[in-house]
Amino acid sequence: MLKFISFGSGSSGNCYYLYTETDGLIIDAGVGIRTLKKHFKNYGLHLDNVHHMLITHDHADHVKSVGSLSKDYGLDVYTTHSVHVGIEHNYFVKKKIEPTHVKIVEKGVTFKLGEFKVTPFGVPHDSSDNVGYKVCYGDVVFVLMTDIGHITPEMQPYISEANYLVIEANHDVEMLSQGPYPQHLKMRILGPYGHLSNADCAQAIADDATPQLKKVWLCHLSEENNHPILAQKTIEDILRSHGIIAGVDFTVEVLKRKVPTGVYELL
Repeated sequence: MLKFISFGSGSSGNCYYLYTETDGLIIDAGVGIRTLKKHFKNYGLHLDNVHHMLITHDHADHVKSVGSLSKDYGLDVYTTHSVHVGIEHNYFVKKKIEPTHVKIVEKGVTFKLGEFKVTPFGVPHDSSDNVGYKVCYGDVVFVLMTDIGHITPEMQPYISEANYLVIEANHDVEMLSQGPYPQHLKMRILGPYGHLSNADCAQAIADDATPQLKKVWLCHLSEENNHPILAQKTIEDILRSHGIIAGVDFTVEVLKRKVPTGVYELL
């Protein structure tokens, strides 16, 4: 059985874990390594059972522990060439990935990773590069996409294929517009290489989800420009306007910024 935990989702640090009885895959390593070790211990898990790492992009809240994890546990790190270059030049990544553990992926090219089949795809963001991942285990299709400036035609089929979807709902546009951020930062977030709003997230799900979708997790919520209750209500209201009933057609849940989730079983 495939299981999923989020160990953190937001600008304070992002880290997601997919695992079976015999294999484990971390997506992003933006949570401090001591914190991550504590979380694994609290869940009765062992980092020695992690065999691979996928990275979406090179911003610090997604990669600050990637070199430490790779070195301490002998983990290969998979992402695009541009993201690897960005990690190498990222000041916040104190321990770099050793060359033997640098593995390059290509968007749209599926590859085998232990018990998983992985397909990277492009996601627009103002990083060196950014990729989402479709991870297949048997008949289960798990899709993660975060730090999304806008939804592209390349991304839409992956939403349609998902049984389980992690997707960004970063901000409420009105909260952001009326909030304390300087204008240049507001424009960056709202721009085509910034972050996805609650409303745009909902529209993407409404446009592209299929009856095979079982659960949606909303990730990377802004602490200043969003609220979990607001994000969930906005998305459920927009879905309802399209005839989609959250809790009936599929469930919607918000991932906490700094607190791990429970263990989800992906059937």
